[in-house]
Amino acid sequence: MARIIIPTPLRKYTDQNRQFETQQDTLSAAIEQFIEKYPDVKQNLLDDNGNIRSYIKLYIGNEEVSPAENGSIELKEDTEVSIVPAIAGGC
Repeated sequence: MARIIIPTPLRKYTDQNRQFETQQDTLSAAIEQFIEKYPDVKQNLLDDNGNIRSYIKLYIGNEEVSPAENGSIELKEDTEVSIVPAIAGGC
């Protein structure tokens, strides 16, 4: 099963789960299933048009993937998808 790694800021919407396992074969289908399971994540992950928010990055392994292409990105059984929210701050 492919896994979505859930970042700490989103865990309050996922009952503190650190990952979500899916048998979906595309990234977009996996994200849809993730949101179906944890609907409160939607407001923080997707914009009003249903697209990944601009400050959220998606990675498969160590490679950043474009949210615009997520419907065509295939997932294999051992695929690990990381959701990485932008971090702002500093001096």
